[in-house]
Amino acid sequence: MEVFNQRLEQEYNASVILTTPTVPYKAVLSSAKLIKEYREKEITIINPAQFPDKSKVTEYLEPVVLGTIITPDEYTGKIMMLCQDRRAVQKNMMFIDQNRVMLKYLFPLNEIVVDFYDSLKSLSSGYASFDYEDAGYQTAELVKMDILLNGNIVEELVTVVHKGKAYSVGKAICERLKDSLPRQLFEIAIQAALGSNIIARETVKAYRKNVLAKCYGGDIT
Repeated sequence: MEVFNQRLEQEYNASVILTTPTVPYKAVLSSAKLIKEYREKEITIINPAQFPDKSKVTEYLEPVVLGTIITPDEYTGKIMMLCQDRRAVQKNMMFIDQNRVMLKYLFPLNEIVVDFYDSLKSLSSGYASFDYEDAGYQTAELVKMDILLNGNIVEELVTVVHKGKAYSVGKAICERLKDSLPRQLFEIAIQAALGSNIIARETVKAYRKNVLAKCYGGDIT
């Protein structure tokens, strides 16, 4: 990914936005008219920008995986906390021998697809191993989060998040955009929104001409 990014910037002088990888969600349509329009009761959503409104569906489904973690027992507490933060449900825990523990968790796929493995390795000093297998779909409270720049939605940054984590994810995206967007001669408002509700905001300050720069008091002019 980094190599592609670097080549696009250097060879084609392209300004690249790297967005979070997405997972295929499903939505169960609520009315016969919509089912006839889409020609199926359950639709798969790959592009977050095409995420259907809550009024059109009876429930949202997200992919889940059964994850197996093998770790030295001294790191078990930290790893269990990490799994809870990622909305995982514990299915099993057993000691393989005197020092090693095997944990089985049911994870939402979108919680582990980005940086879970790196977090697990850093928490366990590299000793923990992680493997997972497909476990189908489960019902979830999902919402579409829009990112707005000066009131305009940026389609590339639209993302699907769990309702309980929307604020923290929105705030993190706004803060990262504030650090990476160049300052302009006008103020840039960065907002994360759920529908018409703004849940997080950051502002990139405008450049201003410093008219007092020469008034330093050392010259009569």
